[in-house]
Amino acid sequence: MADDYNIQISVPTVGDEEWCAIKSSIDSGWLTQGPKVKEFENLFAEKHQVRNALATTSCTTALHLMLLAAGIGPGDEVIVPSFTWISTANAVEYCGAKPVLCDVDVETYNISLESIIKKITPNTKAILVVHLFGLCVDVELIKSQIKSNILILEDCACAAGASIRGIPAGKLGLAGAFSFHPRKSITTGEGGMITTDDDNFSSLASKLRNHGAQISEESRHSGAKPYLLPDFDVLGYNYRMTDIQGAIGVVQISKLNRFIMEREQLAKLYVELLSEVPWIKSPVIPIDRQHAWQSFVTMIDPKSSPRNRDLVMEYLHQNGVASRPGTHAIHMLSYYKKKYSLSQSDFPGATSCALNSLALPLHNKMTSSDVKYVVKLLHEIK
Repeated sequence: MADDYNIQISVPTVGDEEWCAIKSSIDSGWLTQGPKVKEFENLFAEKHQVRNALATTSCTTALHLMLLAAGIGPGDEVIVPSFTWISTANAVEYCGAKPVLCDVDVETYNISLESIIKKITPNTKAILVVHLFGLCVDVELIKSQIKSNILILEDCACAAGASIRGIPAGKLGLAGAFSFHPRKSITTGEGGMITTDDDNFSSLASKLRNHGAQISEESRHSGAKPYLLPDFDVLGYNYRMTDIQGAIGVVQISKLNRFIMEREQLAKLYVELLSEVPWIKSPVIPIDRQHAWQSFVTMIDPKSSPRNRDLVMEYLHQNGVASRPGTHAIHMLSYYKKKYSLSQSDFPGATSCALNSLALPLHNKMTSSDVKYVVKLLHEIK
């Protein structure tokens, strides 16, 4: 049976349309950031109901730019959930600021309001919320419990197309940072995006993205004197997306609604079938939110499960099904554990999620038969 199955944890959904878009971009002769990136930015901004969207090389560089444009620097503290991918905290370190880790809610996997309140100090400049696996954090609730001078920034790596009470991810705080890695719902290979309604923030982030130049390359080349180089009045970076990636993004963003709908149907089937596996808990979906379904992440009950999480993953792997932990807990990773003298007991929720979360395959090339096979294997585990 296992020889007949090879169900990957995630598979990007790309095809002839993306190939034609790449060829068109190459044929145009404009390969670096240009008109296709701008088109992608405009479409992404429209989808997420924001005034500005800025494409970057990755979500990590988007996070870095977002924090810099928000004025985060040495002496500042940024509250970050511990159960997230390491780049969330790394981007804070890049700025010379201190990531202050806090715990998460094991029901939603998202940042815990109770833990946030405990971690706020006079040096707290921002809270970097993470809409993990595609489920939005209730940012308005957080805002109601903190001082107005503390910025809310969003790590939307998993959340393209997600929303809460009709407000899209990336519009809930000052700015948001998205990912287009191949494990995400839409992809440009690598790539990221910053969203914001703040025009001044957008202008500074755009400048920082392009080495600190006062005008963009496309503006200079299309201007009256393209032979004159711009001035550089701030220290910037080269975080620009290529037009080849932008062309792919234009095609992919047009499919986002369909991709989410298809993933949601598979997720609903998982939830239905897994209700008969007593030691696995399906993800919680509050009724006020549109889940983006970047991943389908369950929790194994270590007290009733016949095997621990890692042995469950091994059994699935042996039978042709890929799985992963939901993600890792930053406080358990050597760099942060040593630098900030952290222990597992400091973050019981994040520790439990790191040890017991199980991401099952979810992507737009899966079928209902694939889901049924995955659940069948879980039923078989003794």
